Amino acid sequence: MASSLVLRAFKSSKASSAFPRSIRTFSASSSCLGHYADADFGTFKKVTSGPQSEGRLVLVDFYADWCGPCHVLSPILKSISSDPNIKSGSGLPVDVMTINTESEDGMELSQKYKIRALPTVIAFREGQNVMQFVGALPEAQVHDFLGKV
Repeated sequence: MASSLVLRAFKSSKASSAFPRSIRTFSASSSCLGHYADADFGTFKKVTSGPQSEGRLVLVDFYADWCGPCHVLSPILKSISSDPNIKSGSGLPVDVMTINTESEDGMELSQKYKIRALPTVIAFREGQNVMQFVGALPEAQVHDFLGKV
């Protein structure tokens, strides 16, 4: 019975508007890191090319729930987004965003950036696609990738 009450509350417009589609973490340091889970098109645009993208590197992970390699890469990217000491090779703080390619916005973004294999991670700096990799790289190689951007 309690679970049905929770479901009804979640389905109501008040409850669903209380839960943002993307998640942002904040800290008091100047290099606060963000993790944007299952971002929609608006969040993607704001984070990768809006004013808050200045002086930051955003790793955008295109994934699908059915993708095994995506599940291997996900914890590596999550650890990057939670470590305030990780910076790009150019010294920029790193944010991580995930885009579910099975969502409507995810399909549109996948077509725009010509995603042909999963997972694909694209590094954006101030609105520009600066580098990308495809596949579930080991953690050391993901850190090497960060060192190059």
